[in-house]
Amino acid sequence: MKRIVVTGGLGYIGSHTVVELQLAGFEVIIIDNLSNSSKDVLKGIVNITQKEPTFVELDLRDKQATISFFTKYDNIDGIIHFAASKAVGESVVNPLLYYENNVTTLITILQQIQKKENIPFIFSSSCTVYGQAEQMPIPENAPIQQAYSPYGNTKQIGEEILLDTTKAVNGLQVISLRYFNPIGAHPTAEIGELPIGVPQNLVPFITQTAIGLRKELAVFGNDYPTKDGTCIRDYIHVVDLAKAHVIALKRLLSKTNTESFEVFNIGTGKGSSVLEVIESFERVSKQKLNYSITSRREGDVVAAYANTTKANTILGWRAISSLDEAMLSAWNWEQKIRKTN
Repeated sequence: MKRIVVTGGLGYIGSHTVVELQLAGFEVIIIDNLSNSSKDVLKGIVNITQKEPTFVELDLRDKQATISFFTKYDNIDGIIHFAASKAVGESVVNPLLYYENNVTTLITILQQIQKKENIPFIFSSSCTVYGQAEQMPIPENAPIQQAYSPYGNTKQIGEEILLDTTKAVNGLQVISLRYFNPIGAHPTAEIGELPIGVPQNLVPFITQTAIGLRKELAVFGNDYPTKDGTCIRDYIHVVDLAKAHVIALKRLLSKTNTESFEVFNIGTGKGSSVLEVIESFERVSKQKLNYSITSRREGDVVAAYANTTKANTILGWRAISSLDEAMLSAWNWEQKIRKTN
C-alpha cells in the first residue's frame, strides 16, 4: 500500500482529498497545524471511509519539527501539499504572513525531499497565478500576469521554486494543479468548508448568512464589465477537485508523465457571476438571501474561468457536478453543522 503525506489534510480541500485517497486504497499521513481546521474533521473522514488516517499535528514553519517528521516517516511514496494561507483579501492586509506560510514552508519540504529518492509531489496552486488573464477560458500556457494579491504571488513563486528544483534535482516529478474556485461539501455532509472566523470565500458566507450566522452578504462591486456587473469565477465542486489529485498522483506513481514539471487547470470550464451563484443557492435551498452591493474589493480580478482541455485529455479527468449540486451540498453541510454545534 502506497503511503502518501497530505499537508493541510484537515483543511477543506485536503480533507476531501484524504477521503478520495483512502477510498482509492492509499495509506494517508496528515500534517496539519490546526490553524484553520479542527481535529473533528478526522471523525468525518472515518465516518465516510471507515478508516482513520495517521494524524501528526505539525506547523511546517517549525523547520526542526519538520525535519524530525521526515526522519521518522522515511518511507513515503508521495506528497500532496495543501498547507498554506489562502484568502486573497487577507493576503493584501497581511502579506508577510502569506509569504511565511506559503513560501518558506514549501522550501523546507523540498529540502527534505532532496534527501530522499524521487518522491512524487503535487502542489496546490491556483488560478490566481494568471492575474487578470487576457483570454477566456484560460489555458495553462496563458501568460503569467502580475499577481493581483500577495496570495496569488505566493502561488506564482511556489511554481517557480518547483520548476527550478525539478531542473536541479534529478528524478523529482511535480504536478501543479491550478484550482479555480472550489465549493460545496461531501454528499454525506460529514465534511465540508468550515472557516474559522468570518469567511473569506463567497459560498460559506452565503450559507452562513442564510442560516442566520451573518446578518448580510456583501457583493463586492456590480460595475465590472460582465453580464450582470459582478465578478465571474469558475466554481468547481470540491469532490471533483479532490478526485483530480488522486488521478494526478497515480500519473506520477505510474511514471507515465514525460515532463518533470506539469501544470493542469482544475475547473469546470464555465464561468458564473456572483449573482448567478446567489441565484443558484436561492433556487436549491428555497431561501431568500439577504445581500447588498458594496464597493469593489482590492485584489479581485474581473473574471477567471478555466480551459480544462489539458486535464480532460491527458489526465482523463473532468468535473461532473453542476453549480446547483455544489450549492445544495454546501447548504446541507451548513444545516448539519449548525444543528450539531
